[in-house]
Amino acid sequence: MSGAAPFHADMARGPDGGVAFWRQATDGVRLRLGLWRGGGAGTVFLFPGRGEYVEKYGPTAAAMATAGLNTLTIDWRGQGLSDRLARDRRLGHVADFRHYQRDVAEMIAMAETMALPRPWYILSHSMGGTIALRTLIENRSFAAAVFSAPMWGLRIPPHLRPVAHIVSRLAHIGRQAHRLTPMTAAESYVLTAQPNGNLLTSDQSVFTWLRDQLVAVPELALGGPTLGWLRAALLECAWCQRVTPPDLLALTLLGSDEAIVATAPIHRIMARWPGGKLQLVAGARHELPMERAVLCGLFHDSAINFLRSHS
Repeated sequence: MSGAAPFHADMARGPDGGVAFWRQATDGVRLRLGLWRGGGAGTVFLFPGRGEYVEKYGPTAAAMATAGLNTLTIDWRGQGLSDRLARDRRLGHVADFRHYQRDVAEMIAMAETMALPRPWYILSHSMGGTIALRTLIENRSFAAAVFSAPMWGLRIPPHLRPVAHIVSRLAHIGRQAHRLTPMTAAESYVLTAQPNGNLLTSDQSVFTWLRDQLVAVPELALGGPTLGWLRAALLECAWCQRVTPPDLLALTLLGSDEAIVATAPIHRIMARWPGGKLQLVAGARHELPMERAVLCGLFHDSAINFLRSHS
């Protein structure tokens, strides 16, 4: 299945000509992909984070377009306008993180069908970085990669980590994987947090813009993860920390005020990544592409310069 999908250009703040498409994964899940054309210098496969969606990355696509780069992105299964997988559509669910590779396969198939210019790159954020690491190891289609605050470890207090493993495993065994993870909420964090105290961005106006998007299109909103997602994430993060990084040039940017993902695994993985570089961004919170102008500009410039130098 393919064809035109809803796309809210008016709130995306992306370059002109943005479009969205439906694709059907091999297991029947309907996915929404978004494309902004930027020129012939190459194509960025933008892997968003948990709970994110195509329109959120309009400004990043605009920055890529200034460098002649196309941006192809996606609503991962279980979020955005792609098929939701939990009984309660407000909850983020996946049974196995490897299932996201089926979504990546549709991105690659779409890029091939549309003859999107090479070289191809991956730019990923948070959970998208978890997905990207496996993609880069299993697929040799990409010339270089940029990570923003990759979720290579969950930020769980040490005394609760054994509980998280036990509870999520018991939920899996007892067929309760679709239940909401304790200490999380069914409502979107963006809709419930205060702009001046949020953990995502130090720019309150950007946070308000993100909230306005969800108010305008409530179908995009996603709340907390299911216990099934938690179990799958714990297993995939453990795999990320064991696996040998690919022989591919990679840049990771991490905010000094990161409070969403665990930072120690990022330092460890980048320290052993051949050709890998870790760049710390002072004053930035979790969502580097959504930070205040000076930090957001630094992020985009760093990503573009890195990709240009390794084309």
